[in-house]
Amino acid sequence: MTGVERIEAAFKACAGKAALMPYLMGCYPDAATSVEIGFACADNGADLLELGVPYSDPLADGPVIHAAATAALQGGATLDAVLEVGRELSERIPVVLMCYANLIHNRGWVAFADGLAAAGISGVIVPDLPLEEAPEALAALDSKGLALVPLVAPTTQDDRLALIGERARGFLYTVSVTGTTGERDGIAEGVGAVVDRAKRATPVPVAVGFGISTPEQASATADSGAQGIIIGSRLVREAGESQTPAAAVGELVAGFAGALR
Repeated sequence: MTGVERIEAAFKACAGKAALMPYLMGCYPDAATSVEIGFACADNGADLLELGVPYSDPLADGPVIHAAATAALQGGATLDAVLEVGRELSERIPVVLMCYANLIHNRGWVAFADGLAAAGISGVIVPDLPLEEAPEALAALDSKGLALVPLVAPTTQDDRLALIGERARGFLYTVSVTGTTGERDGIAEGVGAVVDRAKRATPVPVAVGFGISTPEQASATADSGAQGIIIGSRLVREAGESQTPAAAVGELVAGFAGALR
């Protein structure tokens, strides 16, 4: 299957429940352990994985993920090293890379798409890629059957939302709150309306992320209509604090999976 088809199949296999997509930082706390964490997610109910590429100046990531990226970079993480992590994980579960645009522009979209395809990675999320700059990316990724997953926010206007939703591949990443990633006390007020707007604007599934940090929040977000649930900061924090990162993250993922069932 192509990368887009693997994503589609993962969502279809979740008929009756929202797909669970844990986020992990590539090469954090080191490359081998990040692979173990990804396998633990797959073993405990994850349907897809979001694999972050460490970057020094993230604009969408809150303090937990930013700190993990900094630690990974200090440990020698590179884009190629994260692609190698993705290669191992993609043998078990669909993987979507999260990568900032500068790292991709440095390589070029065609070469970047070639690298994703060679690693078996299904697509990419680029949080700082504007709609107006997406055509080159879409052309390169479409030629390899890979997904360019765009982001929309509660503040995205309807006309722009329609354009983004039309071009979405794989799924539409819907940010539940304005601001950066991070754990919050509850789900955002009005998330159901945000999800509904997104679903009306796109033919692909709508996955919600940012601020979902407990099984109860995941369940409530799924009840709001989300077809996918993305969990990031809570899992990354556990990976950094635990003496047994893979086991600890796997246990948390099992709790999220149980809540979504």
